Amino acid sequence: MSNTQTHVFQTEISQLLDLMINSLYSQKEIFLRELISNSSDAIDKRRFEALTDASLLSDDEELAVTISTDKDAKTITISDNGIGMSHDEIIENIGTIARSGTKKFMQALKNDEQQGDDVSLIGQFGVGFYSVFMVAEKVSLVTRRAGSDTAHQWESDGKGEFTLSEATRDDAGTSITLHLREEEHEYLEDFRLKHIINKYSEHISLPIKMLGATPLDDEGNPKEGEEAELETINQGTALWARPKSEISDEEYQSFYQSLSYDIEPPLSTLHHKVEGNMEYTSLLYIPKKAPFDLWNRDNKKGIKLYVRRIFITDDADNLMPNYLRFIKGVIDSADLPLNVSREILQSDRDIKKIKGRAVKRVLDELKRIAKDEPETYQEFWKEFGQVIKEGVIEDMPNKDNITPLLRFASTESDEQTVSLDDYVSRMPEDQDAIYYITGESHKAAKGSPHLELFAKKGIEVLLLSDPVDEWLVNSLPEFNEKPLKSVTKGDLELSDDEKKEQEERKEALSGITAKLKEVLSETVKEVRLTNRLTESPACLVADESDPGANLERIMKAMGQDAPSSQPILEINPDHALIKQLDENSDNFSDWAQVLFDQAALSEGAQLKDPANYVKLVNRLLVA
Repeated sequence: MSNTQTHVFQTEISQLLDLMINSLYSQKEIFLRELISNSSDAIDKRRFEALTDASLLSDDEELAVTISTDKDAKTITISDNGIGMSHDEIIENIGTIARSGTKKFMQALKNDEQQGDDVSLIGQFGVGFYSVFMVAEKVSLVTRRAGSDTAHQWESDGKGEFTLSEATRDDAGTSITLHLREEEHEYLEDFRLKHIINKYSEHISLPIKMLGATPLDDEGNPKEGEEAELETINQGTALWARPKSEISDEEYQSFYQSLSYDIEPPLSTLHHKVEGNMEYTSLLYIPKKAPFDLWNRDNKKGIKLYVRRIFITDDADNLMPNYLRFIKGVIDSADLPLNVSREILQSDRDIKKIKGRAVKRVLDELKRIAKDEPETYQEFWKEFGQVIKEGVIEDMPNKDNITPLLRFASTESDEQTVSLDDYVSRMPEDQDAIYYITGESHKAAKGSPHLELFAKKGIEVLLLSDPVDEWLVNSLPEFNEKPLKSVTKGDLELSDDEKKEQEERKEALSGITAKLKEVLSETVKEVRLTNRLTESPACLVADESDPGANLERIMKAMGQDAPSSQPILEINPDHALIKQLDENSDNFSDWAQVLFDQAALSEGAQLKDPANYVKLVNRLLVA
């Protein structure tokens, strides 16, 4: 070997390797699962690249993962004839660039006392290769990129450095040799390796091979001149291609874990084969628990696309909408071209039909669970409710299917358990709108003075405190012909008697409202009497067409320009503080500002000048 280069691992990877080497885990065997999974991905990539460059793969070459052991050298080697890696790809993939998941994985272990359980999630965080150092004191990797004549060797003991040098390899692919620690020699035993393969990798849709026993003669001795033959350990067929009746729950769950690295079984498994004008198979999983990257909207989606069992892409944005990004599974089409491109995915009619049917199956299953297993659905909603709400905004064709799935908190329930159907079923006959309030938190929404009149009249109000709720209500103007109406916007409808009484009071307090408008002209667009309040002196209301204060706060927190609009100040004529106001007093301006600031505080706003508010209150207390 020549041109040996020594490199230092990046800090985060060094910390991760130290964790792997010096910590004891109960599931060290998952290193084999991770290496087989990586080999499978490498073979898929070679097949895919060969679709556009036939020279990368000969017709008679069998693609497989091979595992061998050397009990004398105390080594185990995992080989594949996949795409291989170039010099730069080695450094990028297993050298000095820490993937985004590395830090998150270490933080997850740090925050969880049950570290032995968490290691099974290692693949989810994109750091699966490093699991080799749980069992190996040294690792050597030889790889040759398909289409290249040059091979490279990577070697490390996981203690801070690795070396790179030129090597010799006859064909494309990668071989990883683990020099096992003394206490890990159990992995030299064939039965142990076969058990791990059957447990974790049975679903892999390509052969996983191991050397079988050397043929014996009649006396039980190895036959001269004959060597052990490779035997296939797994079935080597795609799980989704098999009849449902032949697949056990354990096999479904094992395949789900290979896709999600979720240690819990899925909430639901949807396996369908469609035949006719369009032929495809879908195997979709609805998880119970949200993945750590649920809120990373730019992350790869959970659906793998195959065409006639050949892997095409796992970045199939066009197979599942963003609000269902937590769905895991595969879709295998018999009709798409093998050289399918991103442009074809975006425009292909069959892809759009497949997506439409897949989404419908997921939504139908969620509706079934919500109806038949409400407690189970409630647990699901706690995990994924906020992203389901995105669907009302993003997926207009399916809005009517998504809306019944929504759950909200209300003045009748602190938990998000109330469906719109529940709300409508409880509405009094004379109530013609679904009332809601949005707030920075559930506590802020529940404590809003805007609810006082509704509480007095016994009218239920939905309490919306998720950031997405502001956009949700804008995309959901009505349900079952009942308009959704914010209690913080516009006028509330009054009876004839209430209107008459309001007019009389308006005339009596016209001087107060006019003077308040004059003093607060730079902060409010109007001052008027309220019929919303029973206990508070004042509140802020948005015009029907203006964005609410909560939406403005959310947009500013996101660094976006919020449309500027002045609120309406509504005062309660029955409150003692309003009754004592005198527009001719010297401290009227102080009272006006305090009333405005208190109304803003009651809806969760931050005062622009809190020090001035304190000064005004103190001045009024001693006046």
